[in-house]
Amino acid sequence: MFAITGITGKVGGEAAHRLLDAHLAVRAVVRDATKSDAWVKRGCEAAVADIGDAQALARAFLGAEGVFILIPPIFDPSPEFPEVRAIVAALKAALLMAMPGKVVILSTIGAQALERNLLTQLGMVEQELYTLPIPIAFLRAAWFMENASLDVAPARSTGRMQSFLQPLDKPFPMVATEDVGRVAAELLQQAWLGRCVVELEGPRRVTPLELAATFSRLLGQTVQAIAPPRSTWEGLFRGQGMTNPLPRMRMLDGFNEGWIEFEATEAKSLKGTVELETVLKGLIDR
Repeated sequence: MFAITGITGKVGGEAAHRLLDAHLAVRAVVRDATKSDAWVKRGCEAAVADIGDAQALARAFLGAEGVFILIPPIFDPSPEFPEVRAIVAALKAALLMAMPGKVVILSTIGAQALERNLLTQLGMVEQELYTLPIPIAFLRAAWFMENASLDVAPARSTGRMQSFLQPLDKPFPMVATEDVGRVAAELLQQAWLGRCVVELEGPRRVTPLELAATFSRLLGQTVQAIAPPRSTWEGLFRGQGMTNPLPRMRMLDGFNEGWIEFEATEAKSLKGTVELETVLKGLIDR
């Protein structure tokens, strides 16, 4: 049996579907019992556990051949990241109590970066869980193509999309959540000992200009990529309601300056199969 957290999201949901399609038993780990109904209908067990509740997580993980862990993103963390520290402590305690056969943890490109930024949170997860006496795979995924969902409305209504990934002609590592969920399901079905890191990106890197051009083709109208100056970011992000925008700004700096990158380099990263156009078409059509 495989316990899947984040099953109501795109990555966890894709991983669960893949396991179910392979006729494997799945336990849906949800924070709200009502969110498990559709998965129960597909034949899943259901377990209710908040990501910060060690006892409930341990019950959800008990007896599992493998566990997939997806930590809810914290886009506006407090200084020193107390939110993720509490989550990691709960996860560590739960895994030690339950001792599942293996664990796959969704991490991120740049988790190993020394500069503090928004992705440091997942670097902390890796560091804290690395020493557990359980086989653990850290799945370091590139920038999600689905992040472009926020660009659909302005691209359609104004013919413009803002890009904080800059310069606009630089190729950035991106990946579809479908590929991430598929690889997570594959890892859960594999056997390994100790720790492993899998770094995953899409079939090819994408520039913001290519992103705008793909929107143009799909929408049947010209869409222009706009690069807000770095000096305006703090005001823009605070205007969106953020109280601590510096980690997000430093994350973007890392992508733009190149110090957020795969540890094993682009040449050695695992490549997905889902193209950007497929993802954007799905975002536009939904």
